[in-house]
Amino acid sequence: MTTASHPAEHHHMMGLTLHNTAMGIGVVFLLVGVLGFIPGITTNYGAMTFAGHESGAMLLGVFQVSVLHNIVHLLFGAAGIAMARTGQMARWFLLGGGIVYLLLWIYGLVIDMNTGANFVPFNTADNWLHFVLGVAMIGLGLWLGRDAMDKMRGSAP
Repeated sequence: MTTASHPAEHHHMMGLTLHNTAMGIGVVFLLVGVLGFIPGITTNYGAMTFAGHESGAMLLGVFQVSVLHNIVHLLFGAAGIAMARTGQMARWFLLGGGIVYLLLWIYGLVIDMNTGANFVPFNTADNWLHFVLGVAMIGLGLWLGRDAMDKMRGSAP
């Protein structure tokens, strides 16, 4: 015996997935922001600066972080959690955040990492993580956000 789901049920489930995805990404960013302040998880913790390429702290021994970098992760995470409340806002978080991360990737590629332009700071691992995050967030926002756009246009059941 097979069962078919009603189209409205599909939209409800997709909306929950969109909310949950934005919420999950927000929680991960909050966690990353907190972990950046924990010695041991962040190596060379004593070499962390507020901002700038001189910061020697490395989250998981791979990603260069500073106090500013960790604060940005905390704020981005809080934004994701707050915006996960509605489908449209969750979609905008994913799309907008993805665009921001692609711009950060490009910025990281074109700056000299040993100058004041690297104020957050970024290293090569950060740059490529920004690329993956940007592509993934935009992809998820477009794919999961289809139903939110249908509702906005009035074409959803």
